Amino acid sequence: MTEDIKKAILAYAEGSNKTKFYFKDMEKAVVKTIPEAKMRDVKKAATALVNEGILIYFSTGSSTMYGLKGRGMTEDPTEGTE
Repeated sequence: MTEDIKKAILAYAEGSNKTKFYFKDMEKAVVKTIPEAKMRDVKKAATALVNEGILIYFSTGSSTMYGLKGRGMTEDPTEGTE
């Protein structure tokens, strides 16, 4: 099931107009595709995608968002400019 959830997360991330999104929004999109998916399963799959370098965390200081690596302003703007 984790692989299916990962695919659903990627489909949501790639199809979204936004470059950053909250976990709750990602979870809602996954549950629409896979109704039996639990929050814990979605969190595990999202963490696995972060560990694989596909998704990244984006912290606003008060909340954490996810973003698709390399898409939009999800990267450190000073990275790779040397």
